[in-house]
Amino acid sequence: MRQQSGVGRLSLESSATLGPNNYLYNPSRRSDVPPFMAMDVMSAAARLEQSGRHVIHMELGQPAAPAPSLAIAAAQAALAGGRLGYTESLGLPNLRRRIARHYQETYGLSVDPATVIVTTGSSAAFTLAFLALLEPADRVGLAAPAYPPYRHILTALGCEPALIRLSPESRYALTPQALLDTHREKPLKAVLIASPANPTGTMMSAEALSGLVAAAEDAGIAVISDEIYHGLDYAFPAMTALAASNRCIVINSFSKYFCMTGWRVGWMIAPEPLVRPIERLHQNLAISAPTLSQIAAEAALDARSEMEAVKHGYEANRKILMEGLPQAGLDRFLPVDGAFYLYADVSAFTNDSFDFARRMLEEAHVAATPGIDFDPVDGRRFIRFCYAGAQQDVAEAVTRIGYWLGR
Repeated sequence: MRQQSGVGRLSLESSATLGPNNYLYNPSRRSDVPPFMAMDVMSAAARLEQSGRHVIHMELGQPAAPAPSLAIAAAQAALAGGRLGYTESLGLPNLRRRIARHYQETYGLSVDPATVIVTTGSSAAFTLAFLALLEPADRVGLAAPAYPPYRHILTALGCEPALIRLSPESRYALTPQALLDTHREKPLKAVLIASPANPTGTMMSAEALSGLVAAAEDAGIAVISDEIYHGLDYAFPAMTALAASNRCIVINSFSKYFCMTGWRVGWMIAPEPLVRPIERLHQNLAISAPTLSQIAAEAALDARSEMEAVKHGYEANRKILMEGLPQAGLDRFLPVDGAFYLYADVSAFTNDSFDFARRMLEEAHVAATPGIDFDPVDGRRFIRFCYAGAQQDVAEAVTRIGYWLGR
């Protein structure tokens, strides 16, 4: 095994050590959440790059394409216009109306703009939704594997993430039976669903999603639907949970389909009784989402043709991985229906996905995220690859991985 001299080494150890006189500033128990490993991988990759290595980035769910040209032009015009102040905590009225129209255009659904809340990315939307809906110790059902900050935010808020094991039989999608079995063990206050899902790329059909929402609400379980990968669907069109029930909390973002990760702007559709509580929370926690980003986001919603061209690039990358990784030795992966991830089984080579990711970064200079970030148990056997980068990089990554694995 080739070793690098500590440069770019992936580590989860804390860099802070508190002395005996710092007891007043010991971290709180609620801050004791695991790191978001994808970010740690990015930091380790950056250190390698600073030492002159060329790293192929497949660790973060971040498009290589820039924001839509319409969004950039709108932001430039706003900057040229001078002052940018706060907006209403619920968001710019024009943007909220435009988001509501997006639901009519995309799904044929009528959404009241008064129920649209603009947030600092989807991350803030999750925090606001959890704070508005949940009490400490409430249980929330989560698919396993799933996006790590779901359970980390819930834990920090004193809630209990209830991981629901998925299987190939359901194509790694949550089913009513699995949800209700977990609910019978100990009652759930809510369930968080995602289609397309991160890290698996799995999607639920319209019928499956409707059945899951109906089963949850019949059992008294609130539904939070993460829809930030809508638009990035390859197997069949994604359906919003709002088509199944207007009582769901729906969260989306401009980060993925619209390639605006760094702009930090997302949105939430909330049931009317939660809108004012969420507004009060947002007033106190953030005041409002960034004004410049909101202006750009409104313009982005009219850039679908540009974004569809970017999506076609993801489809080409998806094909490269699905055809190339088996030749490189990784021939088992979960459904790749949507989003821009491939969740590969690496158990033929290791039962420690963290060590596998570390060595692949240090020796092959390919950055990917260990599966234990998404599933602390079965994730030891998996690695997530993001294929939202440049086509030549994805192809080169397959070549490097094959050489590294001796294929």
